[in-house]
Amino acid sequence: MQIKMDIQKYIEGLSKGKKDNLSVENVKFFMNKLGNPQAKLKFIHVTGTNGKGSVVEMLNNILIKNNYKVGKFISPHLIKYNERISVNNINIKDEELEKIYEELEPIIETYQKEMTFFDFTTITALLYFYKKKVDIVVMEVGLGGLYDSTNVINPIISIINLIGIDHTNILGKTLKEIAIQKAGIIKENSNTVYVSQEKVIDDIIVQKCKEKNNKLYLIDTSKTTNLRYEKDYEIFNYKQYKNIEINLKGKKQIQNAIISLECCEILEENGFEFTEKKIREGLKTVVHKGRFEVIHKNPTIIFDGGHNAQAIENLKDTIDIYYKNAKKIYVMSILKSKDYKTILEELIEDGNIYIFTNGNDKNRYADSHLMYEYSKKLNANIEMYEMDLKEAIQFCKEKVDYVSFIIGSFYVYNDVKKILCNCSD
Repeated sequence: MQIKMDIQKYIEGLSKGKKDNLSVENVKFFMNKLGNPQAKLKFIHVTGTNGKGSVVEMLNNILIKNNYKVGKFISPHLIKYNERISVNNINIKDEELEKIYEELEPIIETYQKEMTFFDFTTITALLYFYKKKVDIVVMEVGLGGLYDSTNVINPIISIINLIGIDHTNILGKTLKEIAIQKAGIIKENSNTVYVSQEKVIDDIIVQKCKEKNNKLYLIDTSKTTNLRYEKDYEIFNYKQYKNIEINLKGKKQIQNAIISLECCEILEENGFEFTEKKIREGLKTVVHKGRFEVIHKNPTIIFDGGHNAQAIENLKDTIDIYYKNAKKIYVMSILKSKDYKTILEELIEDGNIYIFTNGNDKNRYADSHLMYEYSKKLNANIEMYEMDLKEAIQFCKEKVDYVSFIIGSFYVYNDVKKILCNCSD
């Protein structure tokens, strides 16, 4: 009798590290062996240091509302691996993962290089979307773009969102180096949607589009008018769209919505059909877990996975819009690979309470005591503590007149939700 494999254990056992800058070549090898299923699919490819996840969720929701069958590929997952690969928001099942592994196993056995976690995930997703006969795939890069595993595709649209300093050990230490990596998703005779940024980044994107005979759609945020921030929705006008409502919080979500609207127009030129009513529905009902998500009420506790300087700046802007005058608690868990000093410099200010934790794995996270000591140097008068994650959340629940923000890493999301579930009233 055949023993049923534990696909989750197999996936967890795969190398998480990036061996070299050739992941895209590794995935191409598998795609060739499989008959290049990705060549038979239509894609929107999304990169950027920040904002790519929100754009993916917006486009996914708009396309579903307009009756398309949509493959969605995201990272990281918040609770279970299967979230990374979904069709119309239904995650791939373990049994489906096992079947695809069985198909890949003969190739894996003869493969001369180590199979990485993200390579396997990308290959699995592309094969799954092909088998599911999706109408289009909205695909988020894993890291950068040029050498990323996902860069085996030829998209209808490449989206390049905000570019900042992150993953410097792999992508480069300057904006120019990082922008070159992000521009790697621009393909021949296709379309690119891009928000104008620093000149050094703009020059790289414009030049790459010229080289690839790629039509560049440069987002002009100045065309946004009648901007309003209300309790439940952010509202704005853009071009012919009046009083568009978004169910996500933050100034940059307006920009992400504009990117999505531009993509709809490009897709229409490529045979897709949309109604304005369904586009509006898509933006009004979009959900992006882990991004300024209210995960507890009375008192309000908000989770945000932003983990670099640009994301923290965006977070602060959003807090100022909705909670400027509130008393605040920040619970911080920051991976060792991130620049915790810059994040603390951005956040530490009088009047708030700060709690530093070692996340859910002290070997992966910046030491809570080091964060505590550095914060004391920045401002010796603020109230701050070192706690484990469970203690910190219980502390927040007892501070009924505060708004709490659990920030710094997506990887503690599942633990936070479990703790709240176990200790909630």
